[in-house]
Amino acid sequence: MQVSMFEKKGKLFIISGPSGAGKSTLIDDVLTELDGFVRSTSVTTRPKRKDEKEGKKYIFLSEEEFKKLKSSKNLLECASYCGFNYGTPREFVEKELSKGNNVILEIDVQGAVQVKEQKKDVYMIFISTTSTQILKKRLKKRNTESVQEIDSRMKTSEQELKYQKYYDCILINNDYNEALLGLKHVLKTQINLK
Repeated sequence: MQVSMFEKKGKLFIISGPSGAGKSTLIDDVLTELDGFVRSTSVTTRPKRKDEKEGKKYIFLSEEEFKKLKSSKNLLECASYCGFNYGTPREFVEKELSKGNNVILEIDVQGAVQVKEQKKDVYMIFISTTSTQILKKRLKKRNTESVQEIDSRMKTSEQELKYQKYYDCILINNDYNEALLGLKHVLKTQINLK
């Protein structure tokens, strides 16, 4: 009798939510605490913030470089957010999934819709707070955006909140430790990890 071994393919997760919801910080901590998860690096045309490192969460491109990548169909999704372009390189995601890693995409609602149309086996998590005032306070506290950028992100947040009903899970991040426990529980449950 011949036994065939099937390699386990990773699962794809999308995490979205308004600016200031705590998505990046939660994902950073999940990646240090759970094995088998990787974050997809996004490409963007927005300027690099002072605390960011090239290639960690973002690869910073010119408009021309972004257009070339998009036209060559090498992006799984792309969207415009607050005047800048963002996208997810397809090759990285496919490679990590085939290696058995669970891939987390931290993308906006526009990109989430695009990915969901292509990949039916994706689990979508929306992270938010109970009030937009909490979001605004957090944006001011991180001190990385101008007043105009914060206002723009707040207007965009109002639109994004309308999409949360399309997500598989809504996680409220008013208390960071509770939100982190909740996110880890959801991720482990989805990959059948005790």
